[in-house]
Amino acid sequence: MRTPWLRGLIRTMAASGLIRTRAAPLLWLLVIGALLLPGAAVAAQRLDVFVSILPQKYFVQRVGGVHVAVSVMVGPGQSPATYAPSPRQIVALSSARVYFRIGVPFEDAWMGRIEAANPRMQVVDLRKGIKLRRMPAVHGEGHGAEGLYDPHIWTSPPLVRIMAAHIRDTLIRLDPAHRADYEANYRRFAADIDRLDAQIRAQLAHATNRRFMDFHPSWGYFAAAYGLQQIPIEEGGKEPGARALADVIDKARADHIRVVFVQKQFSEATGDAVASAIGGKVVAVDPLAEDWMNNLRRVAAAFARGMGNSP
Repeated sequence: MRTPWLRGLIRTMAASGLIRTRAAPLLWLLVIGALLLPGAAVAAQRLDVFVSILPQKYFVQRVGGVHVAVSVMVGPGQSPATYAPSPRQIVALSSARVYFRIGVPFEDAWMGRIEAANPRMQVVDLRKGIKLRRMPAVHGEGHGAEGLYDPHIWTSPPLVRIMAAHIRDTLIRLDPAHRADYEANYRRFAADIDRLDAQIRAQLAHATNRRFMDFHPSWGYFAAAYGLQQIPIEEGGKEPGARALADVIDKARADHIRVVFVQKQFSEATGDAVASAIGGKVVAVDPLAEDWMNNLRRVAAAFARGMGNSP
């Protein structure tokens, strides 16, 4: 938008004939520079933030708004279980003010080197205050995966509300001049989360079968939030053997499961095999999509249809 003084400058240039002189190109460069400088100043003042996965980018942008520039380690289609940061990302970390970790597997292997790349960068763990679940075993809610904790906390709207508060408090600490913006953005985001939570609860309230099967156990926190039971096919990132696969199929039949949920970061072949054996179908759901809120709406609708409930 043109400022009053800039409009006046253009009128003066036109009235004096300067726009039609040899100096016009230089003068227009000055005008364009004047237009761009405010935007450049805002960009220069933004907080450089790093996160591990795409849903976190959505959370930070909702709370930080125009005051943050967010970079993501794990890109679309990549797996947080096997990811390794690129040299370019390690170099880019040198300018970051804060890294929000969330507990995905690659962090355990790389966090030391990430912190070493920028010792002045704050590392904030978004799991603070959240009760973590154990990764489920193939045949029920056991410890599974050698007792590892399930990192997929972002699939639960109530837990995302907690994470958003951590993001708000961190941004205020780093950039107190924009405290009012961060607080207002958080309130709007929290209200949207509450509406989403209520919508999903209503959507799944009358599911006729509250058990569901997925290849990779990504939806344990979602299940816990809405009274569902997750039955995974793989365990600890490993494909089941022939006997384990037969047990999975028997369990699916016993529980009258007709839908197997899969995600694009993992092979769909085993999910296809299970679905074929039980006369069911495979439905792709992505826990790592960047557009977290709309994605969770689509996922909830898919779960509702797959569990015998109308969307």
